[in-house]
Amino acid sequence: MDITYLGRSCFKIKGKQATIITDPYSPEYGLLGKQSANIVTVSHGHSDHNYAEGIDGVTKVLSRCGEYEISGVLVNGFPSYHDAMEGAERGKNIIFTYTVDDVTIAHLGDLGHIIDNSLFEGIGNIDVLFVPVGSIYTINAKQAATITRTLEPKYVIPMHYQRDSHSQELDPVDNFFKEMGVNKHEAVNKLTLTKASLPDATTVVLLDVVK
Repeated sequence: MDITYLGRSCFKIKGKQATIITDPYSPEYGLLGKQSANIVTVSHGHSDHNYAEGIDGVTKVLSRCGEYEISGVLVNGFPSYHDAMEGAERGKNIIFTYTVDDVTIAHLGDLGHIIDNSLFEGIGNIDVLFVPVGSIYTINAKQAATITRTLEPKYVIPMHYQRDSHSQELDPVDNFFKEMGVNKHEAVNKLTLTKASLPDATTVVLLDVVK
C-alpha cells in the first residue's frame, strides 16, 4: 500500500482493493487538489476535518463509531473526545482503525486526551499510527509519544502540527521527534509498505504534503 499526506489530518491510503481518505478539509484551509477515494472517514464535524463533498468517487462516508467492511477494507470507529474535559470544550472525536492489505492503521483524529486502558484494548495491535502532535486543539508531543509507546506501532506518522499559515499557533513537529528520542529527518513524499516490509521497532516517518 501507499500512504501520502495531504496536510492537516488528511491522508490518502491506497491499497490493492480500495483507497481511503481521512479527515478532508474545506477550501478555507487550503486546497486538497483533485482527490478520489472509495472511503472517506471523518473524525469529527469541524470543517477542517469533514469536507467529504470535496472528494470524488466516494462509496461510503464514515462519521460514526462502529464496525464496517467496505471494498475489502475493515474499518472500526472508537469513541473519544476532542479535549480533556470529555467533550465539554470541543466535542467528541472518533479514532478510526483500518485493515488494508493485512496492515492495520490507526488514525487518532483530533484526540485531546490520553487514551485509557479499555480504549487501548479496543484498538488492539496496529502497524501504522497517525498521531496529532501540535497541542492546543489536540494532545501535545509528550502525550503523543506516551500513546505511541503504549500502542507500539511499527510506523508512527505525526500530523496536525505547525507547518503553514493556518497552523502557526500549533507546536512544531520537532517537539515530537525530541519526545521520541530520535533525530528529525527529511520528509519523504510517500510511505510504501507491505505486511512483510514492516520494521521490527517503532520507526518515526515524516511525510511531506503531496497534493
